[in-house]
Amino acid sequence: MLFDPRPKKRREELFDREKEIEQLINTKEPLTLLLGIRRVGKSSLLRVTLNELENGVYIDARKMYFDSGGWITSESLIREFESALNALRGTVRGKVFEALGHVKGVSLSGVRIELTREVRVSMVLEALNDVGAVIGIDEAQYLRFYGSRGGKEFLALLAYSYDNLDNLRFILSGSEVGLLHDFLGIDDYESPLYGRSHREVVLKPFSKELSAEFLRRGFSEIGMEVPGEVIEGAVSFLDGVPGWLVEFGRKYSETQDVKGSLEYVFQRAKGFLNGELKELERRSPRYVLILEAIARGHNRWKLIRDYLASRGHNVPKSRLAELIRNLEKMSWIEADFSFGRKRYRIIDPVIERVLRER
Repeated sequence: MLFDPRPKKRREELFDREKEIEQLINTKEPLTLLLGIRRVGKSSLLRVTLNELENGVYIDARKMYFDSGGWITSESLIREFESALNALRGTVRGKVFEALGHVKGVSLSGVRIELTREVRVSMVLEALNDVGAVIGIDEAQYLRFYGSRGGKEFLALLAYSYDNLDNLRFILSGSEVGLLHDFLGIDDYESPLYGRSHREVVLKPFSKELSAEFLRRGFSEIGMEVPGEVIEGAVSFLDGVPGWLVEFGRKYSETQDVKGSLEYVFQRAKGFLNGELKELERRSPRYVLILEAIARGHNRWKLIRDYLASRGHNVPKSRLAELIRNLEKMSWIEADFSFGRKRYRIIDPVIERVLRER
């Protein structure tokens, strides 16, 4: 069902992502990056792809980050692998269990596998290579918090796998596109992954036409015929981010109240944003002020600087440039040259509305 808020797991549950599924399934590159803004559907696409491959192993880096208090250890990664391997199905499950059964520290208990403290991540990867596997890591930029050296230990593991484990493929998904690129450092001579070839699959929001079709089809699935003006109004407010379209569809199907349903989505977005902004504020409170400035129309470099100064933050030019660059890398904002001069815009229009009213 299109309006099911949970990440999709089967191809037929996705809308208009056939091309991206085939790209992920058919690529022969050892490393593929699945990129896109928040709530655009990357987790669903990744899960569907891994399920279709059968030998797919799903790892959630963001979950590890929060579960471990912001510092991902090798033990937390092993626990995530243990959970993912126990979720495997079909013949590949037996093959993986058999391959891992020969690894020191692995315990087979009935129909479950247990990885003790003796097991190293490299051992797991080598065993998975014996049977062939595709390892998908969601929100992989959080792995920069792995280990004690900014994730370099994980990058070394990835480089080792790339060079030596020919039957492994990795799909790394990320919302903070620039940060993921920086973390991997494929163009950075000091990175373990320097010079490695990779493929990028970019998942974009729907066009207005596809957004309208998404809503029509979602309502049709639940037996509702919705007036065209309702669809048009929702698309105008929400644009093409699938996560917000789903929230609207679910609420409107319950209430048939357009205004109330859009307000519901707005409040959901506000709750989502509060958590995201708290994380940003831990890095620097100026990030939030910059986002507020842009959302309220202070969208040129000088106007942003003046806005921060009016809030008691006199930021040196070089520091402000760095902060703006980082927000671009985290996929919060993007540069817009459509009016003949450089301006900045919030990428997600719903988030922009929330920021404007803070």
